[in-house]
Amino acid sequence: MLKEEVAKALKVVQEGGIILYPTDTIWGIGCDAGNTEAVKKIYDLKQREESKSMIILLDNDNKLLSYVREVPDIAYDLIEFAENPLTLILSGAKNISPALINADGSVGIRIVKHPFCEQLIQRLRKPLVSTSANISGKASPKNFMDIDAEILEGVDYVVNLEQHELQEKKPSTIMKLEPDGRFTFIRK
Repeated sequence: MLKEEVAKALKVVQEGGIILYPTDTIWGIGCDAGNTEAVKKIYDLKQREESKSMIILLDNDNKLLSYVREVPDIAYDLIEFAENPLTLILSGAKNISPALINADGSVGIRIVKHPFCEQLIQRLRKPLVSTSANISGKASPKNFMDIDAEILEGVDYVVNLEQHELQEKKPSTIMKLEPDGRFTFIRK
């Protein structure tokens, strides 16, 4: 089942589509992080201003340097020892769609620990965009049953995994990490 869903989602993402998928936090809307047209489809679906950037997911922290110019050493410890999913906002974003890069040149990155996401990112060989599966301004869905019909109908593919799980999930902790190691919590 997992392999089949990864293969279906991969085909959609490679063709420039957007998917609705389970993550290690809440359900996400995603696409190829290098495809600006697909990124814009997500902004349109969410009715979200492009100034509010979205994050990217990677399957392994050894890929961080492919997408940001420098990674403070502390980042690796934070990722390794974080008890909950952690999104790091890092400076010097590169090799992703300009539509994902904040005005200050940073990007939010989470090393995902979820079998579907890990396998999809490995097969895609690129980061996956991730943003909460809601219309901008509305509450993030706590599980699949909470997702608006508008979102379900607006994506190109809904991953058929974990849809019946009722456990409420929370978004990740977000921390802005400066090149010198200073940090600020954006969301705890």
